[in-house]
Amino acid sequence: MKSIFKIINIFLLLILMAGPASAAPSEWNIDKVHSNIYFDVRHIFSTVRGMFDDFSGKIMIDTEKPESSSVNFEVKVKSVNTFIGQRDTHLRSGDFFDAGKYPLMKFRSTNVKHVEGDKYLMTGLFTIKDVTKEIEIPFTYLGMKDNPSKKGELVAGFETEFKINRLDYHVGTGKFYEMGLVGREVKILITLELLKEK
Repeated sequence: MKSIFKIINIFLLLILMAGPASAAPSEWNIDKVHSNIYFDVRHIFSTVRGMFDDFSGKIMIDTEKPESSSVNFEVKVKSVNTFIGQRDTHLRSGDFFDAGKYPLMKFRSTNVKHVEGDKYLMTGLFTIKDVTKEIEIPFTYLGMKDNPSKKGELVAGFETEFKINRLDYHVGTGKFYEMGLVGREVKILITLELLKEK
């Protein structure tokens, strides 16, 4: 009888040891030096490109089961940078982002699915100011390999391009759009390099 209990205990121990290794996604760190968030918006005829310099996120990746992966992302609005100081100050004001009252933009994924090849679709909740909307973000998995500049580290790459209507998120009242000054459609490009120890 004791031998039977011993076998059962060993069996349960093996299940507990094997379970997390095969089921749990692993956390990857954002390489801030080689990752960027860009945006493009039309000003009358020209395209103005800007970026956000300060962002962070918790990114969990399951290479065996991509649908178990998840993303929680935050961007500090005051870090907006179009390389024109006066314009950046205006963007931080109540006319647009109101960075003092709404300091963060947020994205939290709710679902990830594989489309085909290196293409994926992530669904999640996107928050700007006082508005949260569910959006779908297509992204490309660029690959994974040993980091050429650091032994014992893996690097993975992801990139996404999508569009939003800034007025849907109360980024502006529509006054400048009606005047023909600033477009309402914003193109967003996010390019990420993620790092993890092997």
